[in-house]
Amino acid sequence: MLAPAEILQMEEEYQSKKFVMAGLDPATQGSAIERSSFLRSALRPLGGRVALRSPGRDGFFGITKLSPMVLLATLFLLVGSYLVGSAAYIQAKAVLAQVLLERAWQTTLATGQPTKAWTWADTWPIARISFPALSETAIVLEEAGGEAMAFGPAHVAASAKPGANGVSVIAGHRDTHFSFIKNLKVGDDIVIETPAHTTVRYRMTGSTIVHAGASGIATKATARRLALVTCYPFDAVERGPLRYVVFAEAK
Repeated sequence: MLAPAEILQMEEEYQSKKFVMAGLDPATQGSAIERSSFLRSALRPLGGRVALRSPGRDGFFGITKLSPMVLLATLFLLVGSYLVGSAAYIQAKAVLAQVLLERAWQTTLATGQPTKAWTWADTWPIARISFPALSETAIVLEEAGGEAMAFGPAHVAASAKPGANGVSVIAGHRDTHFSFIKNLKVGDDIVIETPAHTTVRYRMTGSTIVHAGASGIATKATARRLALVTCYPFDAVERGPLRYVVFAEAK
């Protein structure tokens, strides 16, 4: 069986904040200074009656001299604006990353050499995965680490390479690159393209919901199989122990 730590590191870096942040990774949350600047900008229309300080006896962010109704309305506006903006940033980053990764993938196909999409990347494209029934496609990255999965679905290193014999495990975030796998049905095709210009067509055989500590994914097999993993439930705003797994076998 694949150890839990090797299955997903998907939302390990996500942190529980004072406000619930819907599926955000650390890169989108920004530094403490950036968050403080955001708060100052949001609260500036109140006429400078708010001082931003660390939580203390004056209250969270040092908010004082506001009536309860104004305070409540301000907090709702603040949280709503942050979540909407952050969610949009997550989606934009995911889409832009796939454009850059597609270019790197085409270079990989042309040269036969792993190609990074940007110079500081610690990962590179190793496959393209397509879902014809859903008109979805994505570039699969090497290694299922926190950084890689911010930009696309990623191959779990302890499993077989996509398209190779054995069980290949590919993990993705439920709110971006793997948000649609809940719509896959038994019998649907899943297509893997490799850098060696080979195409392997898989057939979805089923799906299940498992606990992260007991995935049930056995990586030792002679046949070519896929296991696509994401967090569950899909509409949850906090990380939890459950994982949604799609299984498929090569035709």
